Amino acid sequence: MVALQLKQLTVPSGQKVIFSPISWADFEEILTELGENRALRLAYDHETLEMMTPLPEHEDNKEILGDLIKIILEELNKEFRTLGSTTFKHPRLGKGIEPDQCFYIENEAKIRGKNRLDLTVDPPPDLAIEIDITSRTYPDTYAALGVPELWRLQEDALQINILEKGQYREVKTSPNFPNIPLNYLVDCLKQSRIIGRNQVIKAFRQWVKEQLDTVT
Repeated sequence: MVALQLKQLTVPSGQKVIFSPISWADFEEILTELGENRALRLAYDHETLEMMTPLPEHEDNKEILGDLIKIILEELNKEFRTLGSTTFKHPRLGKGIEPDQCFYIENEAKIRGKNRLDLTVDPPPDLAIEIDITSRTYPDTYAALGVPELWRLQEDALQINILEKGQYREVKTSPNFPNIPLNYLVDCLKQSRIIGRNQVIKAFRQWVKEQLDTVT
């Protein structure tokens, strides 16, 4: 049997490789060996490990969408934490996932100041976001970990899902942003590719203020 080292593994952008069976102990060891400064994204589900490298388009959408959400939260004067593609895992459930972006909002105070999170005692993020250019989202994993809200950006359409009785249900309005028409975020993503990020960000902040003024 030939043993390969992780440093010998190259996954082209937009592609993925799947390994099975991988024990939980092996998964933990792989996380340690790969470290945090890497392009690879991992997903683990009952001894099956997926490794994927995102495309530039994927990362661009992730960053700008995250910036737009931060503006909404700032204008709502809500404390929040963004933890990006942090690895969220639960050994008893045998599941692990790295979202494209995630936010602690309602539970921000519970994880404030913590450098390490343990989902056996800490809450999951209030909102997880997946950019589905490469169809990587695992809703069953997010549901098992108890993530209350999952957004999926698919071909310039934003799908909002909330967790109910262990399963996600698609809704039109986010519980975290009930007064904000979120489809406009997709329009902003499109505009950023034409007129640039900064102009879109400035205009979006003004738009959010106007939306909030109409409900106060």
